Amino acid sequence: MSKDMQGAPQPETQGTARPSTPKPAAPKPAALLDRGDVRVKHAIGIVGTVSAFVERVRSGDLGSLPVIAGLVIIWTVFTILNPVFLSANNLVNMLFDCSTVGVISLGIVCVLMVGQIDLSVGSMSGFASALVGVLWVNHGWPVLLAIVVAVVIGALVGAVYALLLNRFGMPSFVATLAGLLAILGLQLYILGATGSINLPYDSTLVNLGQLIIIPAAISYLLALAPGAVMMLLGLRTRERRRASNLSAPSVGSLLVRSLTITVLLEIVVAYLNQGRGVPLMFGVFLGLAVAMDYALKRTRWGRSMNAVGGNREAARRAGINVGAIYVSAFVLCASLAALGGVLTAARLASASTQAGTGDVNLNAIAAAVIGGTSLFGGRGSAYSAVLGIIVIQSIASGLTLLNLSSSLRFMITGAVLAIAVIVDSLARQSRVSHGRA
Repeated sequence: MSKDMQGAPQPETQGTARPSTPKPAAPKPAALLDRGDVRVKHAIGIVGTVSAFVERVRSGDLGSLPVIAGLVIIWTVFTILNPVFLSANNLVNMLFDCSTVGVISLGIVCVLMVGQIDLSVGSMSGFASALVGVLWVNHGWPVLLAIVVAVVIGALVGAVYALLLNRFGMPSFVATLAGLLAILGLQLYILGATGSINLPYDSTLVNLGQLIIIPAAISYLLALAPGAVMMLLGLRTRERRRASNLSAPSVGSLLVRSLTITVLLEIVVAYLNQGRGVPLMFGVFLGLAVAMDYALKRTRWGRSMNAVGGNREAARRAGINVGAIYVSAFVLCASLAALGGVLTAARLASASTQAGTGDVNLNAIAAAVIGGTSLFGGRGSAYSAVLGIIVIQSIASGLTLLNLSSSLRFMITGAVLAIAVIVDSLARQSRVSHGRA
């Protein structure tokens, strides 16, 4: 072997260990930070919450952001044109009007979430108001019993719609359109030749629809409840996720959200109390919305509703009883339509052939869609009905104060509805493209 070969570097053999480069230490998990780093952990949690929100918006999950932005624009324009619009008493009257159609819209949210529709909610509300008037005023039944009978009949009608869909495959559009005509005929039949029944003005039901206000002290206490419940549920969810080694929001971010909601609600209640106060009927409407939101988001039934609306066949293969979910959606929708009709009779102090007709049907559906419930199924919230009906009633109230024709209300509401559907469709396409990416 030559000297050059002897001096050349020899290749490494398999048994020779290569020097390993030290790896950088893994970042310390937020859950293992020392007590001195609590502020850092909370800051990371809040920044993470904001980042997650921005990412959801970029992916097409807009939530209630469009309707809130639209509501701010509507209120700003009407306030500039007539400052009376945002007066406390005008807002109180608006909340009274929101409650009647808003309860009906809650039922629409249920059927839209499973990808169906109910076109008979207006007729069902009118029939329920007529039935209560006949049983209570003409036949002397206790008012509470008359209301229960009306709601039960509404539930039976919803069960019939679900039967036609599950057993015979009849599209809900056709079944509920037939129901609209049949129920309207029943309403005209039971009212008879008079066509209207006046409810007693001194009754509790009429006072509920026109006069009863939640006492100021109680309204302030009730305004604390949403933030407290949000904090408690958030902490419970956080503990479950940490127990499963999943990412969880920080206590600081939960506290900021709950405090923000609480402060906003207290300000609203304080402003309304400068006028007449918070209507009890609107409190009933909000109570129903809160109960439904909890059921949709935190129960197995609510998850099944979303699954069926998202993909019926996949939900069936996952073991979900699709037929039963349809029954629950239609029964809830028709029952809430009947209850909304009772509240409408209380608001107007009468039951007539005009109840449930006109724009009641369209406003209930439009409120759910404008508020953010998807027409394609699988996405919606009880609070979408609340936001949507506030938008519709804001338009109606603002145009009334300006002494403008009601024709403008229909045109503006139709434009807002079209924009809401376009935004929903674009957001849906964005979510699909983002998921593929």
